[in-house]
Amino acid sequence: MKVTIDEDKCCGAGQCVLIAPEVFDQRDDDGIVILLEAEPAADQHAAVRESAAVCPGLAIEVIEVNKEA
Repeated sequence: MKVTIDEDKCCGAGQCVLIAPEVFDQRDDDGIVILLEAEPAADQHAAVRESAAVCPGLAIEVIEVNKEA
């Protein structure tokens, strides 16, 4: 899994930080999302997907990566 964010779409709601604090944080000055881990561990995948689903600004993109070669 790879995660990207679009700061321009972020409205600072903070739901992502509440759901996956190991992956997301917020800037102190305006609440815009900060991506802490672009390739989160497998145990974080469900929380990251939930964060993307509930994001009101649709600022989180989750790209599923197949590790099998």
